Amino acid sequence: MSDPIIRSGHADEYDEIARVWMQSWVSTGLAEASNFLLANLRARIRREIEGGWSLFVADDHGTIAAMLALHLPKLYLDQLFVAPAYQGKSLGRKLLAFTRTQLPDEIYLRCVRENEKAWRWYEREGFVFEKEGIEPSNGFTMKYCRWKKKGNAP
Repeated sequence: MSDPIIRSGHADEYDEIARVWMQSWVSTGLAEASNFLLANLRARIRREIEGGWSLFVADDHGTIAAMLALHLPKLYLDQLFVAPAYQGKSLGRKLLAFTRTQLPDEIYLRCVRENEKAWRWYEREGFVFEKEGIEPSNGFTMKYCRWKKKGNAP
């Protein structure tokens, strides 16, 4: 794998970004690929951008390798999904490092409790569990976590 560049996602890429998001989500074993899921993710990208998302992609010479959605005013890492072909190659770590350049002092996120691989990874990356709760939009139990730059007051 070459080293993908992280850049803003463009409107003409939303379909492909949604496809990468779906493929990565399906790779967790928590969902099955479907046209319905893909259509929902496409619609969600547009809706979330209107609501304040900053959308980024990891671009590997024209191939979308990953997507990253941040809500900067809320200090929130909303989505980080790596295409299955790029998983296990430190791209997630690169996207998290990029996130820390955008949100250098504090980051909040939530992760599906059953997606143990993901939340364990976030714990290894310095995120601390704060609470659990049901996400009304999808019914999943979510783990809410926070990262704070060392040296910041609690």
